[in-house]
Amino acid sequence: MKTIVWSAAISLLATSALSTAASAQNAPGNLEKLGAFKTTGATPEIPLVPQTGRKADAIKKNLAKVKLPPGFKISLYALVPDARHIAVGPQGVVTFVGTRKNKVYAVTDRGKSGVADEVKPFASTIDLAIPNGVCFSKDGFLFVAEQNRVLMFPAAEFFYESPDVVAVPIVAQGDLIPKEEESYNHTARVCRIGPDDKLYVTLGQPFNVPAPEKAELYGKWGIGGIVRFDREGKNREVFANGIRNSVGMDFNPKDKSLWFTDNQVDGMGDKIPPGELNRANQPGMNFGFPWYGGGKVRTAEYKDATPPETAVAPQVEMDAHAADLGMTFYAGKMFPKKYQGAIFSAQHGSWNRTDPIGARVMLTTLKEDGTADKTEVFAEGWLTPDGEYLGRPVDVAVLKDGSLLVSDDFAGALYRITYEGR
Repeated sequence: MKTIVWSAAISLLATSALSTAASAQNAPGNLEKLGAFKTTGATPEIPLVPQTGRKADAIKKNLAKVKLPPGFKISLYALVPDARHIAVGPQGVVTFVGTRKNKVYAVTDRGKSGVADEVKPFASTIDLAIPNGVCFSKDGFLFVAEQNRVLMFPAAEFFYESPDVVAVPIVAQGDLIPKEEESYNHTARVCRIGPDDKLYVTLGQPFNVPAPEKAELYGKWGIGGIVRFDREGKNREVFANGIRNSVGMDFNPKDKSLWFTDNQVDGMGDKIPPGELNRANQPGMNFGFPWYGGGKVRTAEYKDATPPETAVAPQVEMDAHAADLGMTFYAGKMFPKKYQGAIFSAQHGSWNRTDPIGARVMLTTLKEDGTADKTEVFAEGWLTPDGEYLGRPVDVAVLKDGSLLVSDDFAGALYRITYEGR
């Protein structure tokens, strides 16, 4: 029965993809062929990313410098070039990893050994542009949020072996944001399927602080905010605004609220403004940017403008310029009770401080009412005392066994954190 359901779903979605691609004047690459279940002629042999050698040895040596709470251990899970955001397949078959370049990688650990045995490009016959955001629905649909498009891949866990896979453009190229607003800055999108079965996508605005004349356009499109769609890409709406550049979000499985990180204004000094961890428990909330550069610190550009009375302060003020990116609620059972239901978040590390900070994984526990309690460092050591980066964490995700994956786009790797204490 499951096979019949999947076949029907794929046929329906492929028909949609073919119709969409055929009607688009600038239909990209091979989408038309794939939507019609036609081969692109690519060789079926996909080159693998080598998993051993000097680079792997060097990363393992650097991981020995990472500090964790007692009972925890970190190890190299996979070498994945430019590894950014992580989507663990709901059946635990494949983990997909996005990048800020032009590839998504499929990572497998067939023997469940705790180390990946195969890493290779996914959907390599499709031209991708900054496919940073990857996320799964519970029923096995993979979504890839690019800079200005969103693709959906039915049954990606089971159709990843070939370079040719069905891809459905649920948001066509150029329809996520206006073409004229494309930029080289703040281009990394992230996505999640919400408890309402809608697709949520973050849209960072491209400026350090935007000019007032951008407000109407950005408000309409949700640029500098979070938008949501039906899973088919219809009924778009702006879920939240007043956000500078969020590159990490997740839903609290207990109360269904959406939490997200936000990177705040640069050039205001070493210690201000703080980074943010925010909570949206309903649609329509405004989180204060650009009137506030982070927390309650006002921006120079908007110091004489009146902020919205409804502007919401962050749940947690993080260290300034630590670059808070990916986050996840820990739903596993491997870690002790303290960590279950808490938030793990990655700090990429600062670029505009005289004393660099970040390059670590943070832990935020919650109170009984669902708000933030305490935030502390969970894993650190990728930033040396003299300010050199050995790695730069980007995202965190939980594997089926309860271990925690951490991506690192500087080293080009995934790390696995396990708990072996009592």
